[in-house]
Amino acid sequence: MTAGSAQFFVVALRSFLRYGYLTGLIHTDLSGASLSVTGRCRSVLPQVIGPADAKALLGSCDRRTAVGRRDYAVILILLRLGLRACEVAALRLPDIDWRAGRITVHGKGQRVDQLPLPVDVGEAIAAYLRHARPRTARREVFLRMTAPRTGLERGGVSLIVRRACARAGLAPCGSHRLRHSLACEMVRAGVPLQEIGQVLRHRDATSTNIYARVDIDQLRTVARPWPQGATR
Repeated sequence: MTAGSAQFFVVALRSFLRYGYLTGLIHTDLSGASLSVTGRCRSVLPQVIGPADAKALLGSCDRRTAVGRRDYAVILILLRLGLRACEVAALRLPDIDWRAGRITVHGKGQRVDQLPLPVDVGEAIAAYLRHARPRTARREVFLRMTAPRTGLERGGVSLIVRRACARAGLAPCGSHRLRHSLACEMVRAGVPLQEIGQVLRHRDATSTNIYARVDIDQLRTVARPWPQGATR
């Protein structure tokens, strides 16, 4: 039975019991005994890739080719800055401030943030712009390499990651897993959750709190000791 079906059954049962009480069929109102059923999904740990797999993804990009330079820059941005696929696709040439070493990110809900531009990410983007990006008047940073030479869309960014997984011999994954991987790396490095939320540009702290569950050392500090004499 699905959560929705269970909720419908409980509501019907509660109404039936209430009806029986009001009409005198039963002498006690039992409607309150029908406990509510939530539709929440089981909470799972964020799915991530390890440093070796991240290196394999980058290594699968042949930077001697135009496509390889573009894909390398895209994957490096995902790994180092934790951008969403739609945010990578939305990057435009004026969003990169080379002198200040900053990048402007246009996020969900029309949110605009500025992040530091790591040196390796800047070098990868510059190499793509100088040697691989098609000559066009379009202002998007990352473009399709075949006609029509339009900007990459969200699905195109995710496809770059999936193709890199196939080349590297890894299980297929989407671009969002690289975002989770960055967050979990920061947790292991001891970065406070508040700062992780700032990097990922979360509006709500609850979105960042899921990463607290991967910090095993901190979880041990709040775990209660097993009762003496209790059986497992």
